Amino acid sequence: MSLSREEVLHIAQLARIGLTDADVQKFQEQLSHILDQFAALRRIDTTGVPPTTFALPLENVWREDIVQPSLPVEDVLANAPAREGDFIRVRRVLE
Repeated sequence: MSLSREEVLHIAQLARIGLTDADVQKFQEQLSHILDQFAALRRIDTTGVPPTTFALPLENVWREDIVQPSLPVEDVLANAPAREGDFIRVRRVLE
């Protein structure tokens, strides 16, 4: 599938990028080649192949959530630049 110059310029406009004439020519060839590769993939018979999201059978491995004692408040706040009671005081970030 060969892309026209106008199609490449339209894609560039959608991507909000400026292209020189040399860029248009280069991307016209490269994008056309990419579309040809997708066309080749489309011709492959995939009947009987289950849809997959990942090629390897992986699953998340989570550790057990075990309650453990925490640090004392004074130790946690020892290096805080500013504190207010048992909390770290930070500058306001909202307008």
